[in-house]
Amino acid sequence: MENKQTINHRPSVGGAQDLFYSHSDEFPRPTIIKGEGAFLWDEQGQSYLDASSGPVTCNIGHGNKRVLSAMAEQAGKLCFSFASTARNKPNLLLSKQLTELAGDGFERALFVSGGSLAVDMAIKFCRQYRYAKGETKRHQLISCQPSYHGMTLGCLAVSGDPTFNDVFSGMINISSKIQSMMNYRFAGDVSEHDYALQCAQALESKIIALGDESVLAFIVEPVGGSSSGAISPPELYFKEVRRICNKYGVFLIYDEVMSGLGRTGTFLTHHQWSDAQPDIVVVAKGLGAGYIPLGAMLTSASLVDELAELTGFNYAHTYNANPLACAVGSAVLTEIIDNNLLENTINIGRFLQDQLKLLQSKSLTIGDVRGKGLLLAIEFVACKSTKTQIPLHYQATEKFKQFAAKQGLLIYGRRSNNGLYGEYVMIAPPLNISRKEAELLIKRLSLTVIDFESWLKKEGVL
Repeated sequence: MENKQTINHRPSVGGAQDLFYSHSDEFPRPTIIKGEGAFLWDEQGQSYLDASSGPVTCNIGHGNKRVLSAMAEQAGKLCFSFASTARNKPNLLLSKQLTELAGDGFERALFVSGGSLAVDMAIKFCRQYRYAKGETKRHQLISCQPSYHGMTLGCLAVSGDPTFNDVFSGMINISSKIQSMMNYRFAGDVSEHDYALQCAQALESKIIALGDESVLAFIVEPVGGSSSGAISPPELYFKEVRRICNKYGVFLIYDEVMSGLGRTGTFLTHHQWSDAQPDIVVVAKGLGAGYIPLGAMLTSASLVDELAELTGFNYAHTYNANPLACAVGSAVLTEIIDNNLLENTINIGRFLQDQLKLLQSKSLTIGDVRGKGLLLAIEFVACKSTKTQIPLHYQATEKFKQFAAKQGLLIYGRRSNNGLYGEYVMIAPPLNISRKEAELLIKRLSLTVIDFESWLKKEGVL
């Protein structure tokens, strides 16, 4: 009888992943059963336009036949090979493709199973190199506030969000922070040129304060993701950052987990600039494109070969250079190049940005439109003239996502830094989205804004 009672009172088992999330952001999440191109379908047959490529990941849309065929073909040959004991051909092919597209200074690629691991590897590579060179005091990391670089403990240490620090600061060495270039919300009456120089100068000041002989690396997102809502500093900022890192022997790491692989209109965002090339680039999301977990750290042959001679970089993971993942990554890159998706990103990105600014001019709550290519964001405010934020307890980002889903639009955004730097959603559809689909996105987004603002009026916010 006692056993029967135990069974009867047992909680339900299994359940969706979101059961782990905070109950404060609960909303009806559809169960998706099918994806094709820029669209997804739930079990009731409702279609949704994937306005943010998931979390800015599904860069070539869903159900791509070339990728699925490559996956099936490779699965029939070889699914696993451990990089420490054997080489595999998909790894060799993807490494060649990726480094050729990345260009000079990025002749070597180390493959892992996602962005967090790739960032973690980049940090460890910098430390191992300096340690092997006898510069053992170099261990300090500098990053931006706000920023996001992943969810391993090492990545949380460099991410700029105190909500993580509060929980894990006793377990990890939190990196030093400098202010991100928050173009929309920066204080003071200065030009963008002077503001860019001020933000870059903060890096030099921080290096001096920490002691230049102790600083290892500066990591930064060329275009921000969900932590900042696609903030996009100008070329001047990155040229100055590069100069400062050169001056003090500090490694410069670009986190292009979101902004890389064509998302901003060039294969890597820094290809749009001169004299601002990093030492290391990290890519992920768009490399596996939602078909398989895959990330990579890119750096120069000279650094890799020198370290290999000194000590080697022997931090292997089980799924390093996995043949199945590499075959998928190779098919994704081929799809991007063969279909001129960089050009499409520029053209559709320009169209979407123009349409978003038009929507902003008619809206009461869209305070800012920003980003590059198809990595865009809109920020919500309660008053456009003062940039006053919507009170946090209204959970504006989550509420907007709910209204969007009702209009057949799946959109990505999350509150970071407890809303300190505003609330926004990402507009980042697949790179192969058509003009007609982009027009539909704007139509559904416009209806969402109407619903959102009607709700805020009823609540007395507007």
